[in-house]
Amino acid sequence: MKKALIVIDYTVDFVADHGALTCGEPGQQLEQPIYALIEQFVNEHEYIVFACDLHEEHDPYHPETTLFPPHNIRDTKGRDLYGSIQTLYDTIAHLQNVYYMDKTRYSSFAGTNLAQRLRERGIQEIHLVGVCTDICVLHTAVDAYNEGFSIVVHENGVASFNEQGHAWALTHFTNSLGATVISAR
Repeated sequence: MKKALIVIDYTVDFVADHGALTCGEPGQQLEQPIYALIEQFVNEHEYIVFACDLHEEHDPYHPETTLFPPHNIRDTKGRDLYGSIQTLYDTIAHLQNVYYMDKTRYSSFAGTNLAQRLRERGIQEIHLVGVCTDICVLHTAVDAYNEGFSIVVHENGVASFNEQGHAWALTHFTNSLGATVISAR
């Protein structure tokens, strides 16, 4: 079965200590497991998607404006991938099986061509890593479920700034979406 790795919002603003909406240490601990998974997918010639939040500096109509502080603003360092993931991305970005996409909603599928890109490549199984488990990873998983994709969530590859939400989402993935939750390698 063809598969894809979707790296969700693993950016400076969501992970670094100084990030605008950081999950801090829990997110930072994901760096090596995510790095290893990216390398694995590169070596297996599987599809890799970097799905990153994009917001405009002054957008009073975006629903997140009233929920969260400004984050992942266009043309800011906050949108850079976090740590060694940015360095790795820079070395693999030229590969045809690597795709960087902007998203403006929680789900990587909402308002994007992600489902089409996956289907064009015959991908049936998606592997999810990134932040936040109970927000963007969860909404991506729900939409993947509704699109008919098999879902694998790497438990050591997801984190949140809300420990209870993180734990709840891990249970929800299996109990309500039929996802497989495994430890990242």
